[in-house]
Amino acid sequence: MNKDKFLLIKYVKNYIYGLEKMLVTFPKKDILTRNMMYNDALKILELIYKANNELDKDKKHDYQIEAIAKVNMLDFYIDRAYYFKYINEKILFNKSSELLKINKILCSWCLSEREN
Repeated sequence: MNKDKFLLIKYVKNYIYGLEKMLVTFPKKDILTRNMMYNDALKILELIYKANNELDKDKKHDYQIEAIAKVNMLDFYIDRAYYFKYINEKILFNKSSELLKINKILCSWCLSEREN
């Protein structure tokens, strides 16, 4: 089902699939954070689709910047999950590395669009 040609969308989708598996380890008492993480991940995907289809450069840039902010929030949530021992160091490293890759691609895309 992963037929997207846009590499960033592939990375975000794979991140969401892995996130779903990771969120199962969260305790029920922290359902708010779990839901916020999942919703922010879906929002990133939505913002990328919007930016990719937007013709107005200013709106496109706004979507890209908002997606970058959501990626940074997800990074915080991952760090928080490790702090509260919901995940181990290996998962922290893997998820943070995936987010870093997504963030780099997003920032590069954002900069390249601004130069045009």
